[in-house]
Amino acid sequence: MPDSDIRTISSRGCKLAFRVRGSGPPVLFIQGINAHGDGWNPQVDGLAGRYACLTFDNRGMGGSERGTEPISVAQMAGDAAAVMDAAGWESAHVVGHSLGGPAGLQLALDHRGRVRSLALLCSFAGGRGVGPLSGRLIWAGLRMKFGTKRMRRRAFLALVVPPGARADRDALAGELAPLFGHDLAERPAVVGDQMRAMRAFDARARLGELAGIPTLVASAELDPIAPPKLGEEAASCIPGSKYVELLGASHGVTLTEPQRVNALLADHFSLAEIGRASPG
Repeated sequence: MPDSDIRTISSRGCKLAFRVRGSGPPVLFIQGINAHGDGWNPQVDGLAGRYACLTFDNRGMGGSERGTEPISVAQMAGDAAAVMDAAGWESAHVVGHSLGGPAGLQLALDHRGRVRSLALLCSFAGGRGVGPLSGRLIWAGLRMKFGTKRMRRRAFLALVVPPGARADRDALAGELAPLFGHDLAERPAVVGDQMRAMRAFDARARLGELAGIPTLVASAELDPIAPPKLGEEAASCIPGSKYVELLGASHGVTLTEPQRVNALLADHFSLAEIGRASPG
């Protein structure tokens, strides 16, 4: 997205960069670990014709400052509310991917009236279960720590795309780099702080408070980071939520299969808007 489209605000003394594109019912997208707001471009490109789409860079990513406060999910939810204020939005459909899901949950718990609906993609309600040890994760972790740049890129891709999804992994890494905001061989300094915030988060005991908020939970069948059992657990704790498992997909399904994800989101938003228009 052109730099001219980027706006900035100050949230608790920290500059945050955000973008709004499209028109229609408002949708707020919250990014997870290791990516800036442009990681949502495949969704914005597909949905901006029907919805006003707000994306922003989490602290320490893209055009947003790191700030001096410890990174936490509560802080991420506060930043999300701040960019909504800057856009002049009282409420929005809220979509979170990975760690963005907990931020969306926290936003709904803190400011229920601001959330028209929730969509949690490849996400979870308790951070300690994320990234369960497996041969796939261990092998990828070793290559990301000790490998050459090319090996690190390929190891990262092994975590976010399904096995065998693309033969030319080097070309795919180059295509995805702008959506993450950095070379996939590199790890931004804030990632460690984001991971600590993830591990500290656990809202499972409070999810019953979200009854009445239209909620979609979608997990990817082959996701080694947020496996389906975590999505199933979150959905089971949110009364009335809908759970979907995306067969053949992995953690980066929003990037690798945007049409599939966008269709799911559009149906979810549409049903939620119908519900708002017919509260009885």
